[in-house]
Amino acid sequence: MNREVNHHHHHAPPDYNRAFAIGVTLNVAFVVVEAVFGVLSDSLALLTDAGHNLSDVLGLLLAWGAAVLAKRRPSARRTYGFSRATIIASLFSGLLLMGAVGAIVWEAVQRLIDPAEPAGMTIMVVASIGVVINTVTALLFVSGKDHDLNIRGAFLHMAADAAVSLGVVIAGAVILAYGFAWIDPVISLVIAAVILLSTWGLLRDSLNLAVDAVPRSVDPAAVREFLTGLPGVRAIHDLHIWAMSTTDTALTAHLVMDEFPDSDQYLTEVSRVLQERFSINHPTIQLERHDSGNICHQSLHCAD
Repeated sequence: MNREVNHHHHHAPPDYNRAFAIGVTLNVAFVVVEAVFGVLSDSLALLTDAGHNLSDVLGLLLAWGAAVLAKRRPSARRTYGFSRATIIASLFSGLLLMGAVGAIVWEAVQRLIDPAEPAGMTIMVVASIGVVINTVTALLFVSGKDHDLNIRGAFLHMAADAAVSLGVVIAGAVILAYGFAWIDPVISLVIAAVILLSTWGLLRDSLNLAVDAVPRSVDPAAVREFLTGLPGVRAIHDLHIWAMSTTDTALTAHLVMDEFPDSDQYLTEVSRVLQERFSINHPTIQLERHDSGNICHQSLHCAD
């Protein structure tokens, strides 16, 4: 006889609606200012940064929409609700930024070939505003950056933008002091490199979660060691660990035992340790007698 206990609960993620609303509003206003002065000053650095900030606005909107969907309760048809929307949003956000990198590099190369004379003071003033706005926006998400990939994406984009805007200020100062017009496209290439570096980890992690890989914060070997070391467990098979969202992790496992425990307190304690030690908050454990005849469905997930 098999004995299975499922500890699935719907956990509402923290509310970042106010942070998203403020961030989107500030950045939309700044994109308009940056684009206008970028055209007036003929600055590629300002124009490319405006394009990058616009892509970040779209990224913030994606993350915001996903965070709202993740709060919707499960239904008979969608038994996990819309939790995975946060993973999809993180993936699309990373892809969006990769596209922006390509566009920035292309324009910078063209400007290196055919340089213009941008206005250094205008670049410095406008980009300085960007440093303040992007820093404030990043701080709105700092509390969730270590716990939610979706929020970490928003934080990293804004923090990178603050650094990028600071770089643009430096470019304006160099142009103003020495008249080196070539520094403008060079800074644009630096912007592209910063975006690439800040986005790569996000894209890698979100892609892994999208294909049900074990989250980077969970050590599958340690989980297996814990489960196989439980009292009465002879073997374990069909162990799976995957992310339901950017904040929730699920686990399923079959524990082969000589004898079943007398009460469900055994499974309650297992679930508690999985939550506290590995942040796995949706475990499903199936208990099987060693002579039940049940087989492992995938040899890779079997262990004696």
